[in-house]
Amino acid sequence: MARKTHIVKYTAEELDELVKKDGARSDWAKAAGMTKADIEAAVASDPDEADMVMDWDNATAELPKSKAVLNMRIDRDVLEYFRKTGKGYQTLINAVLRSYVKRKDQHHNHD
Repeated sequence: MARKTHIVKYTAEELDELVKKDGARSDWAKAAGMTKADIEAAVASDPDEADMVMDWDNATAELPKSKAVLNMRIDRDVLEYFRKTGKGYQTLINAVLRSYVKRKDQHHNHD
């Protein structure tokens, strides 16, 4: 069974044409001319960043847990239900299963 793909490839020339046609969305000249104080002021004025304080000295990066590849049989209607939720349906299935396991563990630990 062929795998569906949504990857689009462009040459540098095609990207240049897209920018000429549609324009660039970023003002790199403006960004390059900003001072650290300008950047901090822009971030502070962004409503999505309101009251957010980052302590970058103590920040950590957590790598996602590796996934196991599984080939399993599942009822067609159940699979279609999840597929209809759109992109990320396999992640959703994993979240549902994780929730079940967590609930069972909590129940088991209270016995």
